[in-house]
Amino acid sequence: MGSTLAATQTLGAPETLPSLDAGKDGASVVGVSSGGYMATQLAVAFPERFAAVGVLAAGPWGCAEGSLSRALNHCLTTADGEPSLDRLENRRRRYESAQQVGPREALSQLRVYLWHGEEDEVVAPVLGDLLAEQWERWLASPEQLRVKRREDTGHGWPVRLHDEAPPPQLLGDCQQGGGSYLLACDDDVAGDMLSFLYPQRESQRDGQGQLRAFDQSAFAVNGMADSGFVFIPEGCEKGGCEVTLALHGCQMSADAIDDTFVRHSGLNEWAATHRQIVVYPQVQSSMMNPQGCWDWWGYAERSSRLTPLHDTREGAQVAALMALLARLQSAPESD
Repeated sequence: MGSTLAATQTLGAPETLPSLDAGKDGASVVGVSSGGYMATQLAVAFPERFAAVGVLAAGPWGCAEGSLSRALNHCLTTADGEPSLDRLENRRRRYESAQQVGPREALSQLRVYLWHGEEDEVVAPVLGDLLAEQWERWLASPEQLRVKRREDTGHGWPVRLHDEAPPPQLLGDCQQGGGSYLLACDDDVAGDMLSFLYPQRESQRDGQGQLRAFDQSAFAVNGMADSGFVFIPEGCEKGGCEVTLALHGCQMSADAIDDTFVRHSGLNEWAATHRQIVVYPQVQSSMMNPQGCWDWWGYAERSSRLTPLHDTREGAQVAALMALLARLQSAPESD
């Protein structure tokens, strides 16, 4: 672990996101909180483009139905009652009939890892239970799904502690999000998740890699920042490595906590020893989105559409993230 971290100390100025001829059969998307909601949105919209999904501290797909009020009172708490999975499935089927999301058959083939803290006071744990039930309905086999619940744990992303951990003020204890929503539980959720999502992947000794900042403006849509981050393991410049999209939660972007999530989530350590590219797209805060959340209720499309299509293939941020993935999976241009 120490050698991997030592190899990622210098980011440098943002560069063009490289074309790395990454694999197209084993991509995954993982996320926490709003990033967890967005991870499921991407998987439902383009299931044929992914092999695996990981979601921490989020509720069921489509929950907000394009409404901020519903998102706040129905999908973070259940003040207005629990969301109806039957109603949400009808929404997904309408989208599928209009070819605005991918086919159910492709969705049924994914591997899925779900995690939720039992003391989560931001996204009620019952909403995580509903997400698990939703995936149980979609997947072809129970063996494709792993659901983890952690007692005495709040909202955020648990991390394993080591000598190069973030300073204490950026870590919450297991029940509090602290300044970064990285939870000092000494729990390697990232490694557990990726090991389940890629069960056949063998590790390599002394894996190292490089963390780079990249210019995100080529994928700019409402709500996204000017730059993001990508972790490239040693040897992946030659092609053939798979990609994981890692989506931060609200108040976890670089605007809010610098590169704390990018460096200390634990994803890079696993990725270095298993030759997995990890890309960390970034959201920026705005008047419409003051906490820097991914668009899981339709804020990015309010000015252009009466009915947001944020949770479809036509969603602005969904399309941008898929374009970002396509760049990494494209072959470098020959000289």
